[in-house]
Amino acid sequence: MAPGWVFATGALALVLLALGAWWRRRRDLPRAAEGQAADPVTGLPLRDDFDAALDEAVHRCDTRCGELAVVYIALDNFRIVNEAYGHGTGDRLLAQVPARLRQAVPDLIGATRIAGDEFVLALPGGHDASQQAALRLRAELRRNFRIDGNELAVDVSMGIALYPQHGARPRLIVQAAAAMRAVKQAGGGAHAEFEATMGVDMRQQAELLRDLRHAVERGELQLVYQPKIDARSLQVTAAEALLRWHDKKRGVVSPAVFVPVAERHGLIVDIGRWVIDEACRQAGAWRDQGLRMRVAVNISGYQLRHDDLVDHLTQSLARHNIPPARFTCEITETVAMEDTRVTQEAFERLRQLGVHVSIDDFGTGHSSLSTLRKLPAAELKIDRAFVTDLASSSDARSIASTIVRMAHQLDLRVVAEGVETEAQRDWLLKMGCDELQGYLFAKPMSASALAVWAHGDSGPSAIGFRDSLFRETAPQDVAPR
Repeated sequence: MAPGWVFATGALALVLLALGAWWRRRRDLPRAAEGQAADPVTGLPLRDDFDAALDEAVHRCDTRCGELAVVYIALDNFRIVNEAYGHGTGDRLLAQVPARLRQAVPDLIGATRIAGDEFVLALPGGHDASQQAALRLRAELRRNFRIDGNELAVDVSMGIALYPQHGARPRLIVQAAAAMRAVKQAGGGAHAEFEATMGVDMRQQAELLRDLRHAVERGELQLVYQPKIDARSLQVTAAEALLRWHDKKRGVVSPAVFVPVAERHGLIVDIGRWVIDEACRQAGAWRDQGLRMRVAVNISGYQLRHDDLVDHLTQSLARHNIPPARFTCEITETVAMEDTRVTQEAFERLRQLGVHVSIDDFGTGHSSLSTLRKLPAAELKIDRAFVTDLASSSDARSIASTIVRMAHQLDLRVVAEGVETEAQRDWLLKMGCDELQGYLFAKPMSASALAVWAHGDSGPSAIGFRDSLFRETAPQDVAPR
């Protein structure tokens, strides 16, 4: 072989090797240095090594009047992947994240996994550069992860803190995390830059969490009950238990404020157990007073995915001698449509127990009819947003009417909540809605007030009480119709 050809071939091989090394550097974040400890799941450097790299980058900014950004990333709905497919699959998903971070931001200063599904990274540049990087990061991380033949999807919530704009180096990660949590609180799937008010909000959230824990421990939560009215007879058939918290310092705290805090910090399971126990106890007390009252409680997605929900419900019903057929679990449409192993198993156990299942806030999510018709549901609740606009919006009337017809075809009853005017009531009656709930009939009230009303001593004289109109529920197959 001619020497020139050998040389050319060798040179080409060196070029290919160099290109390969460049591509690997571009695709993959640097692993921890040889002999250096690394995250066992992702191979990323540990927090101490990331902090050292960030310190060095801040020093360079100080000497060169530069800027850098710290981005705190949380994978939304990663918990569902773990519960549906197992932690092994979840770990394999996490292991693919570093390559995507580098793909989105080739000039990363460094990155580490903080805990669980949360990452933090540093990149050069200020506001404009970090905003563009956040868009690229979300696009990369939202692409389906292919693992063991499964296409898995997550979204991301991101918070951004800038140096030197947002202050000293020690606060950067804390500030980026605060911005990320603000995104989470707003529903996730987006990014936000740190603002000073976010730090205040973190302190307020911490104080709220502390006081909520004390309220749970001291038994300071309470239930109020809002009647459900049969649309044709205008008689009371059931009552929905609604959670309330009256704090000594804050006054009445809205569930819209404290329930998300309870969900984020793991309190919702304990609170949910108490709600079930108290609702069952109250149903038993009403029965002893001669009032057969069907009771409904709201079940959060966190409760539904918790192993002992159905066991606890079974024990509480038995303790207070409440027939399962006279107890309703209201589950939001978004949670009900989660096609995961854990949620489907929970629904199957609820079906076997014989409780009623109500799909709450229907019309706000993305329902699959094939999934809906397999669920052991007894009713749908039309979201109040459609009820509010019935008198003024033909679109709202069309949607509500379609929901009623579809539900009846699936042999489901329909409840409309948030009924406040006679015009709304009349439209719902015309559509064939089965039950109504709202201020037009009764506001939420204490259990004792409802009992007094039931015995005819107070309350709207035009509304009476009768036994539930629901047929008794027996376990049955839920094969596709």
